[in-house]
Amino acid sequence: MRRLTRTVAAAALATALALVSACSGGSDSGDDAKGGKGGALEKVTYLTSFGNFGRDSYAWVAKEKGFFKEAGFDVEIKPGQGTGMVIQTIVGGKADFGPIDLTGGLLQLGNGQAKDFIAVAAIQQRTMAAIATVEGKGIASPKDLEGKKLADTPTSVVRNLFPTYARLAGVDATKVTWVNGEAQALMGTLAAGTVDGIGQFVVGQPTIETVTKKKAVLLPYSNVMQDLYGNVLITSSKIAKEKPEMVKRFTQALMKGLEYSLTNPQEAGEILKKNVPAADVASAAAELQLMAAYVRSSNSGTQLGALDSGRVAKSIAILQGAGQLKQNLTP
Repeated sequence: MRRLTRTVAAAALATALALVSACSGGSDSGDDAKGGKGGALEKVTYLTSFGNFGRDSYAWVAKEKGFFKEAGFDVEIKPGQGTGMVIQTIVGGKADFGPIDLTGGLLQLGNGQAKDFIAVAAIQQRTMAAIATVEGKGIASPKDLEGKKLADTPTSVVRNLFPTYARLAGVDATKVTWVNGEAQALMGTLAAGTVDGIGQFVVGQPTIETVTKKKAVLLPYSNVMQDLYGNVLITSSKIAKEKPEMVKRFTQALMKGLEYSLTNPQEAGEILKKNVPAADVASAAAELQLMAAYVRSSNSGTQLGALDSGRVAKSIAILQGAGQLKQNLTP
C-alpha cells in the first residue's frame, strides 16, 4: 500500500494514467494572505466532483479551518460537473486539482477520450456510484430499470459505467433510456417526475429525500462491482512533474479536511452552508455520515487516501471483461 507522502510517484497509475457556482471566501483568503511560514500563498483552483453537496464539503472545511493556508495555498473552490468535465478542465489548465471517479477516469483514458492526468490519492475506497429513484417508480431491483428513463450529465461516471453495471447485473442496457441533465438540477428533475431515476452517489439519499419529499431507493454499483474505487484526487501530468512537492502539500491538506469532515459532519455541513447558501446543513451532514464507510477501509492499516495498484488492476480487468476499454491499461 502506498503512503500518502509518496502519492505522486507511487500512486500515479504509471505511464498509462500519467497520463461551477461557488463563493470563495474563507480563512485562507485575502489580499495580503500569508502562508503558515509567512510566505505569500500560492493560488490554486480546485473543482468539486459534482456540484456543491455534502460529499464535497471537505474541501470547504480544509479552506475554512486553515489547512490549505497552513500548507501555503489560497484556494478557490468551484463546482465540478462530473468526471469528464473535471478531467478536461484540469488538463486544460483552468483548474489545478479535483476529484473524479477512478473508474470513470479509466473509461475515458482507455477509450482515448482523456489523457495527461494523474491520480494522487483515493477519496473513497469503494465506488459510491448508483442509480437513484424514489418509491412509486416501480424500481426495486436492477432488472426493473428496463423500460425506464434515467437522467444524468453526459460525462458522469454513473452514466458511462452503466453498460458494465447492466451486464453484470443482468440488465438489457438497450432497454434503458438516458437523457441529459445538469448536476445541480438532477434531483429536481426526479422530484418533478419527468424521469424515473437519476445517476447519483449513494450518499445523495438524504438530499434526494429532502428535495423529493419521498423515500429514496438506490441501486449501488458496488453491489455487483466490489473492487472499484470511488473518487480519487487528480492533477495534471504537467503539475505533478513540475511541482511534485506542491502536489504533496495540497493532497495532505485536503486529506486533513476530509478526515475532519468525517469526524465532525455537522460542523462540516455548517461550513458548507456558510460558503454555499443553497446547501442544506442536515443533508450535508447525513451525506458525510454515509460516506464515512466508503472512505475508511475495513483494513485498519490502510492510510487515508491510499491507492493500491492491485485493486486498480482488478478495476481494469472488470472493464476489459465487459468490453468497455478499447486500449490496454497497466497500473
